[in-house]
Amino acid sequence: MKTYTVHTAKTHLSQLIEQACAGEEVVIAKGKNPVVKLIPVTSAPHQRQFGAMRGKATVTEAFFEPLPDEELAVWEQ
Repeated sequence: MKTYTVHTAKTHLSQLIEQACAGEEVVIAKGKNPVVKLIPVTSAPHQRQFGAMRGKATVTEAFFEPLPDEELAVWEQ
């Protein structure tokens, strides 16, 4: 962990951002008291979209029919 003063952080901000993005822990302090930690922002997870599969898959009537006894026996193992 590397700690920098506010003055140093203002002077070398772009370098500190690069360090944080490289995985280093960068702490900025006022005097000797640490106040913030500089960390990279991760991208937000992809949001699911309702209906995204519409028209790409079909379900026939066979899907709703009961499974044969042989196949049911395999699932119950």
